[in-house]
Amino acid sequence: MTAPLLRIRNLSIEFHTRAGINYAVNDVNFDLRAGETLGIVGESGSGKSVTCSAIMGLLPEPPARINPQAEALLDGRNLLHLPEKEKQALRGKRISMIFQDPMTCLNPCMTIGDQVAEPLVLHHGLSRKEARAMAVEELARTGIPNPADRARSYPHEFSGGMRQRVMIAMALITRPQILIADEPTTALDVTVQKQVLDLLRARQQELGTAIILITHDLGVVKEYAHRIQVMYAGSIVESAPAAELLAHPRHAYTRALMASIPAHKNKGEPLCTIPGLPPTLREPVCGCAFRPRNTIGKAELCLTDHTPELIEIFPAHWVRNCPGCLA
Repeated sequence: MTAPLLRIRNLSIEFHTRAGINYAVNDVNFDLRAGETLGIVGESGSGKSVTCSAIMGLLPEPPARINPQAEALLDGRNLLHLPEKEKQALRGKRISMIFQDPMTCLNPCMTIGDQVAEPLVLHHGLSRKEARAMAVEELARTGIPNPADRARSYPHEFSGGMRQRVMIAMALITRPQILIADEPTTALDVTVQKQVLDLLRARQQELGTAIILITHDLGVVKEYAHRIQVMYAGSIVESAPAAELLAHPRHAYTRALMASIPAHKNKGEPLCTIPGLPPTLREPVCGCAFRPRNTIGKAELCLTDHTPELIEIFPAHWVRNCPGCLA
């Protein structure tokens, strides 16, 4: 097996606010290999986006505070504690990110061509003319019709799906080693969603880029991810190769997520839901964080005095060792 391209170790993140401390991410560990797609799934507030924003160096410190012992190693360099100037040199060049809402991430006052070309000017020192010519080529690769003309358009003149294609072009124009796709198909209809994800996969195969795919949709990771990590209350509760996890989910939270997929129900049957809400994380969770919502396992057996440890129950299949959630 090849060595990991990116190694995340002991990543914990707190937010210090006037209302107190929020423990957003707790001891997250994972590896990412070249050409691999790692799917990270979980409800809103589970820590998915915060984890990846920390890797990108996008969390303001303060109020965020990253554990000093945490590591995000790329070529032996810890991305979490680099000087800001070095982070800027890596962002958009070796690591790129596609954000959830392209309408709020694209500059409404700049043309599409200038925005796609900007990373080449900043990171490769190309002239505006050279960068813009390459931007038109990249727009064509991502399926934008009449790219030379559309490069002179502004974001409000594009549909949601087309704006997401622009975001992909911006992220991949520098040929990064790692691409973080944070809910890249939010608010898109199913047909456009598939087109965008197929485009990402095709460009990944062409460039060999490793992708971290953040999503709520288990159907998406089933189709596109090589490995899946399930996050809940800031922690990874289960991690395995995609086929293994989807065929043999062990943690109660993973099973609850899968049971809530509408496609698993016959027409007319009531949909499954997970009762309650995730914890607020204003205090460190003692015991099993999923215990109050555990209706699939046996909540009475969930741990209450210490946090369940991740154990390997099958080769490369890790799960939180909580008796109530494994029941």
